[in-house]
Amino acid sequence: MTSIGAKTTTAGIDELLQDYFDLLYTQDMSLFDRVFHPSAVLYSAQDGLIVVRPREEYRELMRARRSPEQNGAPRKDTVLRIDALSPEMAVAKVRLRLNDNIMVDYLNLLLIDGLWMIVAKLYHREGTAAAAQ
Repeated sequence: MTSIGAKTTTAGIDELLQDYFDLLYTQDMSLFDRVFHPSAVLYSAQDGLIVVRPREEYRELMRARRSPEQNGAPRKDTVLRIDALSPEMAVAKVRLRLNDNIMVDYLNLLLIDGLWMIVAKLYHREGTAAAAQ
């Protein structure tokens, strides 16, 4: 589902989301700086604890793990919703498979110097791929 204002194009957002999905699947770190704004922060709640990760901490975690592509994991990426707050701000809700995990992410997006970037990410492990089948 997409609800976006007439003055705002989803083309740039679609490109960003494709880069985001590619980054998470391949862990091609050349995409990281294109996707995440330098001041981006990632948030989740895991086992009752709130986890806050600055962008650089997330970058190091990503670098240290094997990618879903390396693990031979199937890829499944879905854009569930794009909602524009203004021509320069939007929120995207996506679902993706990350190895055996099914993740749902809310991505806060800003248009900066003509490029859409993630400035904040809220993510949740919805379940496992095995349980989703």
